[in-house]
Amino acid sequence: MATSITTDVIKPGQRLDVFQPSHSAGAVVSFTGLVRDASHGQAVSSLYLEHYPGMTERMLDELEISACAQWPLHAVDIVHRVGDLACGEVIVFVAVASAHRQAAFEAASYLMDQLKSQVPLWKRETQLDSAQRVWLIPT
Repeated sequence: MATSITTDVIKPGQRLDVFQPSHSAGAVVSFTGLVRDASHGQAVSSLYLEHYPGMTERMLDELEISACAQWPLHAVDIVHRVGDLACGEVIVFVAVASAHRQAAFEAASYLMDQLKSQVPLWKRETQLDSAQRVWLIPT
């Protein structure tokens, strides 16, 4: 089980290749989030993500513990990117393994919902038409 914050490019295929659930896992569900080229009706050219070091990693660990307490998970992988990102780049990757698909789907959805609303990550979008940078607080 792993959680991390990185400035490195996230490669979902490589992460799934090394994701090692136990042999009793019957389902692996993953989610890959990408940087969109539009937000709130405005074209976006890039995104900058900032986090609260130490606290962000601790909260990701707590989310993993919470998910494992609610569903019978065999393995969890959460990685979120920070820094400068271009449109189309991977911003977040979550994978969970469980004996059954419903638990895996529910846990992956829970982790993403909580990550978006609870983890101290802030994004600043650079809008294409004005080069204006707009700070957005996750909701």
